[in-house]
Amino acid sequence: VQLQASGGGLVQAGGSLRLSCAASGRTFSNYAMGWFRQAPGKEREFVAAISRNGGSTRYADSVKGRFTISRDNAKNTVTLQMNSLKPEDSDVYHCAAKFTFSSGTYSGWNTYDYWGQGTQVTVSS
Repeated sequence: VQLQASGGGLVQAGGSLRLSCAASGRTFSNYAMGWFRQAPGKEREFVAAISRNGGSTRYADSVKGRFTISRDNAKNTVTLQMNSLKPEDSDVYHCAAKFTFSSGTYSGWNTYDYWGQGTQVTVSS
């Protein structure tokens, strides 16, 4: 499956951004989806995940209550709504897809099968 992330940009602290990830090439509903972020020289960090049918979600503690992940299987898209952004949220954000038969969510980056190219989010103080 091919993944194309978009929606990043520059925003002031306290502002909002909406990231989108468009998938193509396979049956989107066979994949659990996740968002990760990574700064240069740092490990990839889990942000949020959603199950195949969207019924389950999981968030990193650092973004809980501020970010919301959702998906539209009819449109083959997954979205990350980011509110109350902080400077420490600045990173390159990647969407990822994991083929699965289960209804679970996954936070380990090495469990995912496909990755998008990333979109830069910069939050100024």
